[in-house]
Amino acid sequence: MRYFVSRHPGAEQWMREQGIQWDIHVAHLENFAQLQAGDVVMGTLPINQAAEVCARGARYLHLSLCVPPQWRGRELTSEQLRQLGASLQAFEIRASG
Repeated sequence: MRYFVSRHPGAEQWMREQGIQWDIHVAHLENFAQLQAGDVVMGTLPINQAAEVCARGARYLHLSLCVPPQWRGRELTSEQLRQLGASLQAFEIRASG
């Protein structure tokens, strides 16, 4: 199963424009028990949630971009995401200690 986790319309539009497909779109990932080994979770999760995704054997693809200070805290369009060089980047994260 492929999950897209985001509450941002600009991110959803950017994903569609890139031809990226998913099975389930949620604003927030709350039910980690539904994840299975081999699933793919795409979005911008807090690090502890990304670690939980990886611990369950799912793959985490982070929607990565560098947002300048003047653009923080506001909704970004798909065009702005392109301007900022948005990309999906695979991460393997695990908690320690």
